[in-house]
Amino acid sequence: MNKAELKSFLDEKVHIYNNPNFIDTDPIQIPHLFTVKKDIEIAGFLVATIAWGNRKSIINNGNRLVELMGNSPYDFVMNFSERHSESLSSFVHRTFNGADLAYFLKSLQNIYKNHGGLETLFAKYAERDSMQPAIHHFKKAFFELPHLPRTPKHISDPFKNSAAKRINMFLRWMVRNDTAGVDFGIWKSISPSALSCPLDVHSGNVARKLNLLKRKQNDAKALMELDKSLRKLDPNDPVKYDFALFGLGVFERF
Repeated sequence: MNKAELKSFLDEKVHIYNNPNFIDTDPIQIPHLFTVKKDIEIAGFLVATIAWGNRKSIINNGNRLVELMGNSPYDFVMNFSERHSESLSSFVHRTFNGADLAYFLKSLQNIYKNHGGLETLFAKYAERDSMQPAIHHFKKAFFELPHLPRTPKHISDPFKNSAAKRINMFLRWMVRNDTAGVDFGIWKSISPSALSCPLDVHSGNVARKLNLLKRKQNDAKALMELDKSLRKLDPNDPVKYDFALFGLGVFERF
């Protein structure tokens, strides 16, 4: 396919998958339980954090997360104290456990009290054409409180050559306003043009088959390469093609 044919092919796949039917099979359904911005972003951040492995398990544990927070994520975070830690101790999703969750809630409280909230912190370090430096600085702020040595592994750092798939997915949810009812578009201070595709095994394999990506590893260098390819197709909304790449890989076995 030439560039025009490839764009037409991928735009058609975006149209197929970027619609409300996508929500029922995706972890984004968890933040869609809420209507208030701070509830949406906290629920979204936490479920994105555990979004690896079996999708059914991710969704089940995402629902359990919001139940543990009394279905009021922002209120729970702002009133969180050590006495709540015991009620969280049984939570486990793969290597993310109750101790990790307790720190995440404590750190989120710190971010809302002392950094102006999640959007403000990410926007502070956002660049015109990349959110990867912002992710790096966000992680530094997120772990500025005393924490267990095990817990930082649950947020990836692009400056350590990670593709940071889960946090790029979270940013897509918050920033991109697709008018189709999937992504929220509730963060107005960051441009969708700065977003990166959540690069994983599915989107990576499809991207390579379509010659959008040559690098074999799904790392930060591969993400930069994929970013350049997708920005050529749509510089204003490059990450919309995540729907096409993911749909082709997961649902069509492309």
